[in-house]
Amino acid sequence: MIQMTLIQIDNYGPWTVTPTPRTESDLQILQSTLYAELQKQFAAKEGIVFFTRFDNMLAITNNISLEDHARIQRSIHNRFPITVSMGIGTAETPYEAQKKATIALQSNGGAQSETRKEILCADGIVDKENSFVQVAHIDINGITDTLTDIEPAYDTSFIVNKVQHYLMKKLIDEGALLFFIGGDNFMSPCNGMTLEDIERVIDEVKAETNIDLKAGVGQSVTPEGATDLADIALEEIRAGHERQVYLMTKKK
Repeated sequence: MIQMTLIQIDNYGPWTVTPTPRTESDLQILQSTLYAELQKQFAAKEGIVFFTRFDNMLAITNNISLEDHARIQRSIHNRFPITVSMGIGTAETPYEAQKKATIALQSNGGAQSETRKEILCADGIVDKENSFVQVAHIDINGITDTLTDIEPAYDTSFIVNKVQHYLMKKLIDEGALLFFIGGDNFMSPCNGMTLEDIERVIDEVKAETNIDLKAGVGQSVTPEGATDLADIALEEIRAGHERQVYLMTKKK
């Protein structure tokens, strides 16, 4: 079972224009600083946060309790001019878990509600015995030589976004999620997918975009363990391992 947490800034849209529209650069600084702080605090509990739309973020939070979530909420309240609400969901696939987390939070008020503040709700919490996280770290092959050092920067960014779109579209059909994590790298919580499933998706994306991909896959009982192992598996491929999808697994 995987546990996903939806983190949503309370009443953010109205706040950004009250009493008058706030300076856009200041809002960008707020969003990026909030993301960094949430990443730091969830990472201290072996979780990981993905920024999605910045006012909405998704985190893998296996082995992070309700009380841990509440402590993080209180810390954000003390450090920022805004508050955050959190919904937690658990399921066999990441897509279903984030869906349950979203429904749990939506049932406690809208994102722009003036009365909803620092809600913490859960569809369920994964116990340690049933905790399992599988993550794929997906990378574009040879992007420096084929794009970064040849094409205009914006054109390269466009191609990376195009690859992300195709990957997201195919992975969501498998119950998996995909997040851009910088450079030419993506991370996919993909519980329920086999290595053959991941390889098939990579081959399909190559056929449609003419972009070669590789993926390191990690499995563990914690998000941090799974992402670390996925990184190591990807390095194995970069070092000359013949497979384009490689798995590393470890139980903590």
